[in-house]
Amino acid sequence: MRMRDSDYDHAVVIVGGGPTGLMLAGELALAGVDVAIVERRTSQQVIGQRAGGLHCRTIELLDQRGIADRFLAAGQALQVAGFAQIRLDISDFPTRHPYGLALWQNEIERLLVEWVDELGVPIQRAAEVTGFTQGERGVEVELSDGGGLRAEYLLGCDGGRSLVRKVAGIDFPGWDPVTSYLIAQVEVRDEPTWGIHRDALGTHGLDRQNDAEPVRMMVTERTVGPATEPTLADLSEALIAVYGTDFGIHSPTSIARFTDAARQAATYRDGRILLAGDAAHVHHPIGGQGLNTGLQDAVNLGWKLAQVVNGTAPDTLLDTYHAERHPVGARVLQTTMAQMALLRTDDRTKALHDNVSEMLGIAEARKALAARMSGLDIRYDLGAGHPLLGRRMPDLDIHTATGPTRVFELLHVARPVVLDFDDPGGIDLAGWADRVSLVTARYRGAWKLPALGEVAAPTRVLIRPDGHVAWVGESSSDGLTEALTRWFGPPV
Repeated sequence: MRMRDSDYDHAVVIVGGGPTGLMLAGELALAGVDVAIVERRTSQQVIGQRAGGLHCRTIELLDQRGIADRFLAAGQALQVAGFAQIRLDISDFPTRHPYGLALWQNEIERLLVEWVDELGVPIQRAAEVTGFTQGERGVEVELSDGGGLRAEYLLGCDGGRSLVRKVAGIDFPGWDPVTSYLIAQVEVRDEPTWGIHRDALGTHGLDRQNDAEPVRMMVTERTVGPATEPTLADLSEALIAVYGTDFGIHSPTSIARFTDAARQAATYRDGRILLAGDAAHVHHPIGGQGLNTGLQDAVNLGWKLAQVVNGTAPDTLLDTYHAERHPVGARVLQTTMAQMALLRTDDRTKALHDNVSEMLGIAEARKALAARMSGLDIRYDLGAGHPLLGRRMPDLDIHTATGPTRVFELLHVARPVVLDFDDPGGIDLAGWADRVSLVTARYRGAWKLPALGEVAAPTRVLIRPDGHVAWVGESSSDGLTEALTRWFGPPV
């Protein structure tokens, strides 16, 4: 590992301790990187209603790190994939987790904090970044208490209004909102009209899990609300417009406003500044892809940045983060806007929605869109060749020299793996043995990918730490040296 300049407080400083920032910190810590989080909240408590679940591919990523069971024990496995409120069943998909997970963001963050705490990641709370200066060798970070930090890299995981993105001068183009919504947790005097309600204005909902909890509310506003923090009076006005009463709301725990704005950072990297999660892309929460996309950003970026910081790969490796994740984010925005268009309440749009729903009853159409919504169809453009190239590696049950195991268990330490199903001794990792694991294995069974079905069985594969296949050998090891150098630096 390369020694760092002693003037650095940390190799990497992450601004924002939400799900994306926490996941990214864990990824870096697994690789031995000195990373710290700066978080403005005094505690991890999430105020109000935020994301409420994990999609299949995100559960797989947690499984790759050996922590999925923690989340599964805390949530409820459900079929959560959908498109414009049309349910998409993935129970027949070739994955160990053919479902989503209903789990509130409070719990997601709590479990991620436990994980990064085990990895020794410090979190500086009640601290806000007010500015920074980027130089050739590092970033000087200014804090609200008058202090500061110096790091090699600064990561903006600080949400849709990201200060890091703004100070870096990264454009945030996209589409302005046409609809806004209020979400709240409040007490009520009168019994509400429970459940989902749809009208010409939009979709609204009122529910409470038990009598000890506040009522959860979401109501569509008549006009797009201002960027200021909403008040109890704003919520009352919106409820009266829809229900004719505000149910005697009082004692709010939280009130927030969100919109259907769709924006994406023009670049995810500016020198030593990188963006992930909502700092890089915002959109309406329909489809539940926001938090999941952020966690997947983190797993794509973490191992790459770790190699650059540790001196085993060149700085140019970080350019592949934008190249791979920006198209994914763009597709999420496009998919989200399409869903919102299908949820308009006029008769013509309802007719279109009914037709789309009918078409998604066709197995192939359902599988294609369900793979997209669950994150299982993501393929990074690593060139032409085998269908596995650039896609997630299936979690096969394999037999190795040390006994039976699963592919995902080989990825728990976030280290790349060459998996050899051919005769032992056919691959020489000299020069990369300190960075890449070589595992000889046997596997009997079909190789299946979601939506694509069965694919030809390769003889060897190179699996990146994020679980995506970087090289496929079908009858030889041609191209392996090039792939190893591209992703994990030159041999030493």
